[in-house]
Amino acid sequence: MKTKILLIQPSPYAPSGEVIKKSRLHFVGLSLPLIAALTPEAFEVELIYETIEEIPWETEASIVGISSMGHGVHRTIDIAKRFKAMGKTVVLGGYMVSLLPEEGLKYADAVFIGDVEEAWPAFLMDYEGGVVKPIYHMPLSKYAPPLPRYDLIVHKRIGAFLPVQAGRGCVNTCSFCSVACLYQSRYHTRPVHEVMRDIQEVKRLGFHQFLLLDDNIFSNREYTIALCQAIMPLKMKWMTQCTITIGDDPELLAIIRRSGCMALSFGLESLSQESLDSMEKPWARVSEYRRLIRAVRAADIQVSTEMVVGADGDTLDSIRKTADFITEMKIVVPRFYILTPIPGTVFFHQMKAENRLYNENIYTYNGAEAVHVPRHMSPKALTEAYWALYKDVFSYGSILRRTLFQRAFWRHPLQSLFYLGINLYYRYQIYQGITPNII
Repeated sequence: MKTKILLIQPSPYAPSGEVIKKSRLHFVGLSLPLIAALTPEAFEVELIYETIEEIPWETEASIVGISSMGHGVHRTIDIAKRFKAMGKTVVLGGYMVSLLPEEGLKYADAVFIGDVEEAWPAFLMDYEGGVVKPIYHMPLSKYAPPLPRYDLIVHKRIGAFLPVQAGRGCVNTCSFCSVACLYQSRYHTRPVHEVMRDIQEVKRLGFHQFLLLDDNIFSNREYTIALCQAIMPLKMKWMTQCTITIGDDPELLAIIRRSGCMALSFGLESLSQESLDSMEKPWARVSEYRRLIRAVRAADIQVSTEMVVGADGDTLDSIRKTADFITEMKIVVPRFYILTPIPGTVFFHQMKAENRLYNENIYTYNGAEAVHVPRHMSPKALTEAYWALYKDVFSYGSILRRTLFQRAFWRHPLQSLFYLGINLYYRYQIYQGITPNII
């Protein structure tokens, strides 16, 4: 009989204390299908996305692996403690565990720091030999992942997209970023033909859209062109994230659009240049944001954004003006977070050294409540301004102006209605006290 492994992506708790549930997970993560692909055939693997499924507590699995981001850390701990009490071998991975492995070991038999391509098979060999190590830290020597086990997720209640990854890491070193902390300016790319292997499998499975999960796939222009040219014949739709500076390259934008890209997400972070500079992101110029966004949209590519509030240049007035900017620029899917000193990052050490950590209980950090002391407001005022910003941006008037009342609606009505649906769902979450995220 095969040894069974249960892999879980937890869902965070809502303010009510209930686990957040959804009827459908439109954008599913890649980590679990990838880990399953790295697992030898001697093992049986089951994947659970708690957002849309129930955890099988009576599982016969001997190994329980849990992958989690920071906002789901409370739920991760509760799941880990329950399975450990049942005698299971519990292992943890993800950014929070990678940055704080000693904390993860309080609740697990082993933790994984960073990449799993070499570490996961090594762990399974140790497990079979009865000598599991507490920490597995094996950075990539070569980025050549196997074909993800998409077959384990296509029958779940997911959306029209499957995830694909062409690169991992980031060349930038923003002080607040966990990716920058882990990869230290390293960015790994896969050969185009390997990426196409995964995209072609997505299409073979009947999906006509994919999400390119990369932090800055367009940092290498020649690579981008080669990848887009390979994608073009498939006539698929896709989206990804990159830096806003792509707006300065109209030729590249045209190639990206012809390959089927319909939306790009940008980490704009703030409308204060002082804030960007304080976060070690001086290459982003606020004075250029409007021009660059218009250039992207002129290429018939929609724009999504992620921003943080509470950096050293932010004021209550600048946060209020952010809502006007989002509506003016017709950002179809905006997301916001309170700048949070994630343990292990440069920003965390800075706040600690300056005695500006308002809340040192790292398990309560969720990106929706201030835990540091900003320069120009109190933590309480920052939290209130954050939620006021979200409610302003997701008023019905702003939603309609950003999704339906724009030229793109007449070219891509179904796509615009999809964005409208996302916005309405985000609005529902906001009024439940839940920070919206990719659904």
